[in-house]
Amino acid sequence: MIGNGKKDMAVIVVRDADAVTAALREELARAADADRPGLERALALAEALTGVPDAELRGRWAARRITAGGYDGPLDAVAAVKALRQAEPGLGLRQAVQLSREAVAAGQPANP
Repeated sequence: MIGNGKKDMAVIVVRDADAVTAALREELARAADADRPGLERALALAEALTGVPDAELRGRWAARRITAGGYDGPLDAVAAVKALRQAEPGLGLRQAVQLSREAVAAGQPANP
């Protein structure tokens, strides 16, 4: 086999939005009037994030990992891919390139 021997590793998106919205609904059902506006806003935010595509969630994650080490340039640049692979050594080159593209497509600024 040619290459560096790294196996392709899938980046899995874990979603807790359903559990969060269910918990917020339960809390809202028994909340005091003073607490209701904040819980209603939190529930609306959680519901809005429920339908976000996996690629966007991966892109947001990748943007955070790329910039965590201090990189602040374009998220699809070679240096961004390098920063991502340094932050997450288990990523292969193809995965890092794809994730950096998803970060750009998700509309993430260089400094989220």
